[in-house]
Amino acid sequence: MNHTASTQMSDHVSVEDIVLRYSGRGMNILQQYLQDHYCRHAAERILALERGNILLTTGFYVGGHPETDGPPGTMALAVALKKLGFHPTIVTDHLCEGLFEPEQLDVEYVDTEADSLFFQKLLNRYRPVCLISVERCGRNLNEDYANMRGVSIASQTAQIDTMFQLAARSHILTIGIGDGGNEIGMGNLKDVILHRLSLNPCTVTVDELIIATTSNWGAYALVTYLSILNHSRRLISHRKIAAYIDRIVASGCVDGVTKKHEPSVDGFSSETEKEIITALTVLADQIRIRKEH
Repeated sequence: MNHTASTQMSDHVSVEDIVLRYSGRGMNILQQYLQDHYCRHAAERILALERGNILLTTGFYVGGHPETDGPPGTMALAVALKKLGFHPTIVTDHLCEGLFEPEQLDVEYVDTEADSLFFQKLLNRYRPVCLISVERCGRNLNEDYANMRGVSIASQTAQIDTMFQLAARSHILTIGIGDGGNEIGMGNLKDVILHRLSLNPCTVTVDELIIATTSNWGAYALVTYLSILNHSRRLISHRKIAAYIDRIVASGCVDGVTKKHEPSVDGFSSETEKEIITALTVLADQIRIRKEH
């Protein structure tokens, strides 16, 4: 596949550029350490897979609630994968109960005490072709699970990152989406995160790492490329995302930055969310039109 103009607008703005807008936590710094069009490369690898089970994980503990970053992106990605012929199942804590069932998505809930044997059995049962993490905390250099403030959330976090480590041994494709440094997959850049961002990074690695200003946007980027590469139309819409965020906030989710029950994500308003999704949609349409001609 051509890795140049075919996936860029005439002014050279890419999907990755769009979802790194307003970056304030160093993701723009990390971008230079990733290959060009890293989101597209992840989408290409997904589309090359046999149409089997894909396990997705999300859910980040914030003061007794799941945060609004992660579930919307996971929902959008799972819906897109279903349309593409995969069977997605979301693996998460009981903290996230009720967030995905109304979207007709399958969920496996995991206790915080679950160990590696549990996750190996889960992999044996599903035999997934791919694992995808969207804003899911992974163990850091201290073998702890910590939020961006360095506070341990280990007692509220199931060790789902173990499943990614086990999958790597079986050569199952793994993809991690993050926006801060403590999420599953950031182990790919742990030395850069430690020295350039002065953060205690997650050490769990993945085959394909996607970074964005918010993890939701990273998931939207992946959905956008799945749409472009599969010649599909509108696998994502702001109306659906906005309605979903409203619903999960009403059920208890909070903004991870403000810690308030409000329809914002990491401090970004619904208007900003709409701006990003609209920009991704316009870019996808422009690419599609060029290919048709």
